[in-house]
Amino acid sequence: MEKKLKMKRKIISLCGFLSALLFCFVITQNGYAREQLNEEQIKKRLQAFEKYNKTLSIIEQYYVDDENLSDLIDKSISGLLSNLDAHSAFLNEKDYADMKIQTKGEFGGLGITVGMKDNALTVIAPIEGTPADKAGIKAGDIIIKIDNQATIDMKLDEAVSKMRGKEGTAINISILRKGASKPLEFKIIRDIIKIESVYAKLVENDDILYLRVTSFDQNVVDMASKYIKQYPKVKGIVLDLRNNPGGLLNQAIGLTNLFVSDGVIVSQKGRIQGENVEFKASANKKITDAALVVLVNGGSASASEIVSGALQDLKRAIVLGENTFGKGSVQSVIPITEDKEALKLTIARYYLPSGRTIQAVGVKPDIEVPAGKITVQDEGFGIKESDLNRHLQAENEDKTKEKKQPKDKNTISKEEINNDAQLKSAIDTVKILNLTRDYK
Repeated sequence: MEKKLKMKRKIISLCGFLSALLFCFVITQNGYAREQLNEEQIKKRLQAFEKYNKTLSIIEQYYVDDENLSDLIDKSISGLLSNLDAHSAFLNEKDYADMKIQTKGEFGGLGITVGMKDNALTVIAPIEGTPADKAGIKAGDIIIKIDNQATIDMKLDEAVSKMRGKEGTAINISILRKGASKPLEFKIIRDIIKIESVYAKLVENDDILYLRVTSFDQNVVDMASKYIKQYPKVKGIVLDLRNNPGGLLNQAIGLTNLFVSDGVIVSQKGRIQGENVEFKASANKKITDAALVVLVNGGSASASEIVSGALQDLKRAIVLGENTFGKGSVQSVIPITEDKEALKLTIARYYLPSGRTIQAVGVKPDIEVPAGKITVQDEGFGIKESDLNRHLQAENEDKTKEKKQPKDKNTISKEEINNDAQLKSAIDTVKILNLTRDYK
């Protein structure tokens, strides 16, 4: 037994030594050597690997449970990535497969985007129309338990894995919410999450297009472009990015480019020179000059912050609502074992056209408006001239009352607007922008 143990240690030490030699050259993502390490750097690297190998040997020899070496390596890689930042992670075979399914826009789960904020598992945003959204989960909620298991020290990828599952199965979530006196309990039934990333409506009785983008999947630019072209005569657009957790960078750039003809939309800077890129607008991709207001809140993250921040910096839109989430980092998924396992690694930071960063500060709206309802005077207790019998009619008043027309499902009613103070403010701001344009 002792002989076998010594042999295993030798094998581990040999693997570590060979790994150290391989790391004598720092390799870029494209496979090219960036720099050769000097003797002192090689010595330090060998010492670090020796410490790691010794730790593995001690765990194998003394830990209370028998641990498989492969599992130990996976756990150590997972711990390494999760300790870098809140968004880097090791994707094992199951996690990697789940991620590929999710990017196709359909998966089993709750429809909730989460992240680590101040070391707490925090809801970035529920995806509109999903079980989490219907149950009443809100951006900023802190998840403290998943099926009675505390989330303290739980890794982000582990939490996401626990919340995903087969359609029709139930999960219990305990959350802390600002303003609530005690934790709130939710029982949510998982469903197949199919995301309708873009839809549009006209504001009732106004020449304003309401354009809602719920997430940045591969269809955003095409769908947004289609809706804008469908209503070419509108005088203004309200672009709603509230509770939009982000998604594909190229779609954020493309959506912004529909409204601007030139200038840098976003840039990214990383450790590797090849990751330092500027993304500029193309004049032939712009399709509208309509007055524009962008709605954001604490659930607007990543790609949403790029769009709102860029349009703000380029003086193309008024940003209205609440301060955004503040995720301004770039993650790249790098396969490490024959496309079965991968590293999700933070490789760069985003910067807006003005050079400011989104990371940890977010986008501050030009006009701050908290969420809520509009207080409307109850007209049932008020008497107007038109309510009096035999009132003097207006010159253009029709004596016969017309039947109320059914509401067009493609328009937003006054009732919907009055239930959303931010949307009401955005519509009013679009009208003001048009007035200022008319007077120029």
